Amino acid sequence: MAKRKEEARTFLISVAAELAGMHAQTLRTYDRLGLVSPQRSSGGGRRYSQHDVELLREVQRLSQDEGVNLAGIKRIIELTNQVEALQARVRELTEELERARGGQRRDVALLPKSTAVVVWQPRNKR
Repeated sequence: MAKRKEEARTFLISVAAELAGMHAQTLRTYDRLGLVSPQRSSGGGRRYSQHDVELLREVQRLSQDEGVNLAGIKRIIELTNQVEALQARVRELTEELERARGGQRRDVALLPKSTAVVVWQPRNKR
C-alpha cells in the first residue's frame, strides 16, 4: 500500500515540537512513555510524520483541556488504534464477502454452518 504524500514527509524533532506547540523534551518524554512512536533515521534520530504531529496536538488537548492524565491518554490512544484496526478488518471481511457473493447464483444463499437439514421441493408447474 502506498503512503500518502503527507505521511511520507517527516520532521525533525525541533520542527515537530514547534508544529505541535511543545518543547522538544516533551516529545522525547512522550516517545519514552509510548504515547507517540516516531520513525527513526539510520542514525537513531526521531522523525515525526504529520500524523505524529496531529497525535501530539491531541495529547496536548486531552491533557490541558480535558484534564486527562498521561496514563489515561495512552489508554485512549491504544483503544483508538484498536477500534481503527477492527474497522479496517470489518471492511476487508465485508469486501471479501461481497466478492464471494458476486459470482453466486441468485437461487443459492450463503448460510452459516449448521447441523440442520432443509428439504426443498419446487412448486408444481401448472
